[in-house]
Amino acid sequence: MLSSLRRYLMAGLLVWLPLMATILVVGMLIDAMDFILHLVPVEYHPMTLFGFDIPGFGLFLALVILLLTGVIVANIFGRKLVALWEAILARIPLVSSIYSAVKQISETMFSTNGNSFRKVLLVEYPRKGLWTLAFQTGTTVGEAQRKTGCEVINIYVPTTPNPTSGFFIMVPKEDVIELEMSVDEGLRMIISMGSVVPAERAAKLTEQKAV
Repeated sequence: MLSSLRRYLMAGLLVWLPLMATILVVGMLIDAMDFILHLVPVEYHPMTLFGFDIPGFGLFLALVILLLTGVIVANIFGRKLVALWEAILARIPLVSSIYSAVKQISETMFSTNGNSFRKVLLVEYPRKGLWTLAFQTGTTVGEAQRKTGCEVINIYVPTTPNPTSGFFIMVPKEDVIELEMSVDEGLRMIISMGSVVPAERAAKLTEQKAV
């Protein structure tokens, strides 16, 4: 009786826990984006126009602003405006350092031509004989590349269950093993602390060909 009750409780928990976590995270993102409503004049605020607040209107407005900004900077005139804006920011001591660093990171992360966070690696860390997942963030490391005397790559070793914190390490290319799993699968494995392990793609392909 107790074992059956425990099984039913666990089954219910497995249904509701991911659902509630998803609702909580999405709600937090929507609330965080609603700060954009402070930029809207009071007479154009949803509460003024419709008599009630619209949940998620800030997120919708943020997407519209991003889309319009992308349309503007996609042409020559928009690129000149961005260049002028960056030239102004470059003259401000502290702001220029922060802006340039964030801009470089953003271009690296969201570039479709780069190799940042495109590969999941297996690396011996924190010592020989212990393996962990890592993500390749780059291959060019300038002076460090020359002085090591070997081809090294930049990797990011995330912590679990929070992959947003971790360690940046430069390791010889021959000391890492490239995995076939996607970045999303690697993140799920890290967040779940190894409980969610993606199946090998090669094994699936072999089975499909055999069939």
